[in-house]
Amino acid sequence: MAKILILSNGHGEDLSGSILAKKLIQLGNNVDALPIVGNGTIYKKNNIKVVCKTREFSTGGLGYNSIKGRISDIFNGQICYFLKKLFLIFLIKKKYNYFLVVGDIVPLAFAWLSHRKFFVYLVAYSSHYEGKLRLPWPSKYFLSSNKLQNLYTRDIFTANDLTKQLNRKVYFYGNPFIDVFSNIKKRKLNHFLYKIILLPGSRMPELINNLCLLTKVLENLSKYKYFENIEFNFAIINSCSYQKIIKILSSNNWLFKKNQTTRECLVMQYKFITVNFRWNSFEESLLNSDLVLSMAGTATEQATGLNKPIIQIEGYGPQFTKSFANAQRRLLGKYIFCVTKYNSKKEKIDKTANLIIRILYLINLDKNFLMSCKENAKKRIGDINSSDEMVVDINNIINK
Repeated sequence: MAKILILSNGHGEDLSGSILAKKLIQLGNNVDALPIVGNGTIYKKNNIKVVCKTREFSTGGLGYNSIKGRISDIFNGQICYFLKKLFLIFLIKKKYNYFLVVGDIVPLAFAWLSHRKFFVYLVAYSSHYEGKLRLPWPSKYFLSSNKLQNLYTRDIFTANDLTKQLNRKVYFYGNPFIDVFSNIKKRKLNHFLYKIILLPGSRMPELINNLCLLTKVLENLSKYKYFENIEFNFAIINSCSYQKIIKILSSNNWLFKKNQTTRECLVMQYKFITVNFRWNSFEESLLNSDLVLSMAGTATEQATGLNKPIIQIEGYGPQFTKSFANAQRRLLGKYIFCVTKYNSKKEKIDKTANLIIRILYLINLDKNFLMSCKENAKKRIGDINSSDEMVVDINNIINK
């Protein structure tokens, strides 16, 4: 039995880390987690020990975030928080045989500085962004360490690119974050023509701003009687309450459908459009959707892996900014659509509503469209449960 510490750096990374941890435990290993940003909620939910006190920052870490968001996190103690985590790693590193890095340069640096043997799932970087991966300094030096046991990437293009750059074999076995859908069943068809899921993100208060923008798009769609036959489902996190949503939408002439609301689903109506705000059913709602309207990170990647066409709406940050959305399109391929040319918020909303109509038209009439989405998913994300091979590979190296 090996003792493994997972170092992860973000909400999506924690999700992947928890899935890898569960599979490694099933193979007989002892696995703990150290989430470097965020509360590590998904680890705790899956009964994986978190070895530190946790705290969540507004941007969820570094990367394509607004300058305002980065400055806010720094003033709220992000740098000191990171240094405390690094100090903790030095205190506990002898308890573990291996570290497993899930994320970017931050956990990679922590693992390298620990001088323990480590594995890396480099989920935060892809060659799709620029055509050739330009790893931040000094990542290449860390990845040349003789302590690195194996390196895994998020897509085959990046694996091939880094194999050439690093002069060592780099592997792509799929992405663990898509595996959460393996045990979810598709619902039977109901009377709706199509189901559209709306993803406003997972961090407050940005989620509220994104939600307001997405509902404005729905208000625009109320001009078309066609959308009376479309099911709209918002995926909402638990920290965003019924009362908050009702208060926001009621001021904009939305009606609260009390007789249809349950503990897990709030139903609101605008003219003839009915919208479900759902808690604790993200995976089922996404799996059963036909089209995704997204202002989210990992959830959008999961949607791509499930062969869904996606429409983005550029947000205002701190996480889902114009630059973040642009990078996401480069990462996930041409079946993620976005209105990028507009002179006002109203024009952006109007054009996004027209884009929704266009994509529904393609879904309905172009037989090759959804097939192409599926082919794109395999290249960019991989198959559900294909990451089992990554876990088996790690376990084989541990047990040599």
